[in-house]
Amino acid sequence: MGCSLSVHSQIVMPDGRIRVLANVIDGDTVPLIHLAPAEIFATISPEAADRIKAYNKLRRDVLKAYPYARLAADQLKFINDSVGKIASERERKKFLKRTEAELKARFEKDLKKLTITQGRILIKLIDRETGETSYALVKELRGSIQAFFWQSLARLFGSNLKSEYNANQEDILIEGIVRQIESGELQYKAVVKGS
Repeated sequence: MGCSLSVHSQIVMPDGRIRVLANVIDGDTVPLIHLAPAEIFATISPEAADRIKAYNKLRRDVLKAYPYARLAADQLKFINDSVGKIASERERKKFLKRTEAELKARFEKDLKKLTITQGRILIKLIDRETGETSYALVKELRGSIQAFFWQSLARLFGSNLKSEYNANQEDILIEGIVRQIESGELQYKAVVKGS
């Protein structure tokens, strides 16, 4: 535990030396020198500026897609829990069609507003949040023909429903952003589940 003692003199000596304020902390004298405010300008290379701009865009896109990936994980859990309680195959199919129609009515307009890049990120984040690719989920819930159809449509836009999330390599920046979201460092707008 240290104590502090201030020396209260700051004068210019006849020989040009300046006597300044000081603090004595644990026996050490630490000078207190007041400097005039200075403006500091930083210059960065165009490449660094481009990388910063690209990262900020990625962060914006992840913040836009992440709530839908969380919703997909929640809905998948709800669907799996519900389907497990339905004995009849016919009733399961009815339930899935009804649930799909409800989700489509609620979120189709919002999802159509996503950019192609945000859609690709969403596909990756769905894999991260559910542990299954979007293709596998569609195949499991709607069948092989529907999965093939949606995969073909995604390919037309340069996307791939079979994309897997790789937090340690190609998706490392996305993972960093998601961890900031999960820790509360970054805020995102949650998707309201009901209309």
